[in-house]
Amino acid sequence: MIGSTRRVTVWAHVAPTDMRKAFDALSAIVAGAMGKELLSGDVFLFVSRNRKRAKALLWDGTGLCLYAKRLEKGHFTALWPMEDGSRGGPLRMTMSELTLFLEGSELAGRVALSPPPFVLGGACRQS
Repeated sequence: MIGSTRRVTVWAHVAPTDMRKAFDALSAIVAGAMGKELLSGDVFLFVSRNRKRAKALLWDGTGLCLYAKRLEKGHFTALWPMEDGSRGGPLRMTMSELTLFLEGSELAGRVALSPPPFVLGGACRQS
């Protein structure tokens, strides 16, 4: 699995992607359609229309890495609404959610699986 010693954000492209695309074409989607910085070290996730294949693109500090997975049975969760195929922007996920997604969880990308980030200085109510 994709490993890192730092906090990494996963950005999922919310439209089906042609899995024939490689480094350059996927990099163009990251910079263009997703509006993200490819060399940030974040992971960028792409899923095919039939949801049998997924690719993850990331910069590891020395070069681009492209990970691919093909399911023999079942489908990955659709990261886009089934009606129109788009959500408007990339879907933010955690590495834990990416792991669940790649393992075939039905909830990944559909339900927030991680708690919201802790905010210092938040109001504290006492009963």
